[in-house]
Amino acid sequence: MGARCSKLSLCFWPSTTKSIPNDSSQKENGKKNDKDSFPGFVEFSLDQLKAATSGFSSENVVSEHGEKAPNVVYKGTLDDGRWIAVKRFNRSAWPDSRQFLDEARAVGQLRNERLANLIGCCCEGDDRLLVAEFMPNETLSKHLFHWETQPMKWAMRLRVALYLAQALEYCSSSGQALYHDLNAYRVLFDKDGNPRLSCFGLMKNSKDGKSYSTNLAFTPPEYLRTGRVIPESLVYSFGTLLLDLLSGKHIPPSHALDLIRGKNFLMLMDSCLEGHFSNDDGTELVRLASRCLQYEPRERPNAKSLVTALIPLQKETEQVPSYILLGIPHGNVPANQASLSPLGDACSRLDLTAIHEILEKVAYKDDEGVANDLSFQMWTNQIQETLNSKKHGDTAFRAKDFATAIESYTEFIDGGTMISPTVFARRCLCYLMNDMAQEALGDAMQALVINPEWPTAFYLQAAALKSLGMENDAQETLKDGTSLEEKKDKN
Repeated sequence: MGARCSKLSLCFWPSTTKSIPNDSSQKENGKKNDKDSFPGFVEFSLDQLKAATSGFSSENVVSEHGEKAPNVVYKGTLDDGRWIAVKRFNRSAWPDSRQFLDEARAVGQLRNERLANLIGCCCEGDDRLLVAEFMPNETLSKHLFHWETQPMKWAMRLRVALYLAQALEYCSSSGQALYHDLNAYRVLFDKDGNPRLSCFGLMKNSKDGKSYSTNLAFTPPEYLRTGRVIPESLVYSFGTLLLDLLSGKHIPPSHALDLIRGKNFLMLMDSCLEGHFSNDDGTELVRLASRCLQYEPRERPNAKSLVTALIPLQKETEQVPSYILLGIPHGNVPANQASLSPLGDACSRLDLTAIHEILEKVAYKDDEGVANDLSFQMWTNQIQETLNSKKHGDTAFRAKDFATAIESYTEFIDGGTMISPTVFARRCLCYLMNDMAQEALGDAMQALVINPEWPTAFYLQAAALKSLGMENDAQETLKDGTSLEEKKDKN
């Protein structure tokens, strides 16, 4: 996704930043931790982070860190060439600046090679930002569920499980036993292809959304009962991740446990793994997942037990580098990304006013070539009424009377005598203006059905996805729209 970023003058941290030394009581986990190999925690100024991210450019928005709207993550570069991930909160997320700083500093004391470490923060006025090490090789979700060239190898899945368990053990032993909404988007891959746990999930404020996603099938039962996160809730979420690794799909725990109880655990296994793992190893991982998913929190293992159970499963491939197992180039860095068009940029920022201005200016020119076969009888009997509905809709759209526009455009669409991708695009925006994101997504997709090569429909679909909190899907859809636009320009 990468545009060139402006760089900071930070060969040495300026006197306006405050550096907090690493905790001398660091615990060992996995390989030996060398505190000197990690940067200290820095309180950045807002101007520094603006410079690092090219003014929080939409071109630098990344999906790799698994965050949901409205709390966006940007990539940026420091003067020494280090890439950073900057999470920018919406203004209401942390009303208490002292609480934000205290919690950021506490998480910033952690330093471990199993974490995408928090290396700084910024708290100025209404702005609350976190700065972490940037992980350039995307998320577990991408490599496990949306792979393009090869499925994730069994040995790599075992390594992900172990490294993640080691990250959780380290956090627990360092006084950070709570983690919020652990899922496949929170597991990131560094330049060497090693899996790391995002540190952003260690931060939590009651106004920063919920601790878990709205999908109740994957939520720890005690959270559903009390609304509180406890350390054992994290182990339950780890169990759902083990199911992800076993199956290559996001399987509801209740369904998986039914299969396990019926001794049909092989039905859980990813068919792409057939012949690549031993039944003993598969059975052991299934057994561990079922222990993590126990209904009663006290019956689940702790993080240290997870590490102990997973170490023996790391066998002949333990010396093979992760980037080879993952099938990626070594030292992968962010690739250059084509800049977004004005509409793509507006949709990426969910700037509904800008989207309205662009759609109004473009009018119906993209409807040219859309087939509307009408019989003479249909023309004489219905077309005038249909065109009147569209005209009324356009008048309301221009006047920003979006409720009336929805009503008129719906009459046009329901009339069935003419089809217009632009009408669906306009009604999509009207729905977004009225906080009806699901309906907006439906219209964007319908516009794509009519015109599958229309970048506008992809961009509006991305805007609807962002409104629904589906940041990663939105970014992928923006890429599709950009690719189509590039192809169109070349032609």
